[in-house]
Amino acid sequence: MEYFKDIMSTINRFLSRRIIDTDNIDITIGTLLTIIIVLVVVTYVLRLVHKFVTAKLPEADKNKFVSIFNFLKYLLYILIVITVLHASGVNLTVLLTASAALFVGLGFALQYLFQDIISGVLIILDQSLHVGDVIEIDNKVSRVFEIRLRTTRTLTRDDKVIIIPNHVFLTDSIYNYTQNHNITRESLKIGVAYGSDVSKVTQILEAVAEGNEDVLKTPKAFVQFDDFGDSALMFSLNFYITNSFGAPGIKSQMRYKIDTEFRDNNISIPFPQRDVHVYQHSPFQHSRVENSTKEWGLGDD
Repeated sequence: MEYFKDIMSTINRFLSRRIIDTDNIDITIGTLLTIIIVLVVVTYVLRLVHKFVTAKLPEADKNKFVSIFNFLKYLLYILIVITVLHASGVNLTVLLTASAALFVGLGFALQYLFQDIISGVLIILDQSLHVGDVIEIDNKVSRVFEIRLRTTRTLTRDDKVIIIPNHVFLTDSIYNYTQNHNITRESLKIGVAYGSDVSKVTQILEAVAEGNEDVLKTPKAFVQFDDFGDSALMFSLNFYITNSFGAPGIKSQMRYKIDTEFRDNNISIPFPQRDVHVYQHSPFQHSRVENSTKEWGLGDD
């Protein structure tokens, strides 16, 4: 019995050995081991929770959950460390006061980081942005493929990745082409020569839209006579598609087809014309005047 008491006494002395010993801060080996054990247990429990929840989530929502989960996990770790230190008798008030200057410096340095993190949490909770959305920012159209806690990553039409800080979505105006649904309306501007049969032009444009497999049948494409331009009659072909990210390619196909149909039907697309008026004035008259010393009353000395 005495043997076990000696062992326990030795263990207690070891755990009570101070790592940091000041007037207000007293951290022992036991405190440090308690923090490590609690963190290990909490990490194991969180892994089980993560595995259980993500197994039932759709693939599109997993990344959102992981972002929030990681944020809450690190926040929980900080709370655990503070709680264990406080329970061990560490005077946290003095510790925080001594570190006030450091926290102020870190606050200024990390303010944009925290701003992005909070914005990321709000975006995920608000459901204002989803993976797969087609957005326009700074006149660049791109598709969202990953929403992280601090940044959102998008892919442009020329396969370039844009990394967007999350606070941009809360402070700037962003076009979201697919916020409500995947259907978007696109438009092509076409000019034809004056004197062209406008009814024939309308029929050709409507037929081109109907013949394109990427253009939706409902809502139906329609043609508008927009304006009498300086050198052309201006039309717009409006149509609906579900692949707004691939709109440039669809428009290119339709332009090829329109050009072919116009050639076959003798409809010309004019180039800009300008009338130049030349006004000719009377030619400049030049007369030579000879001055002499006699005319000016200047004689020889």
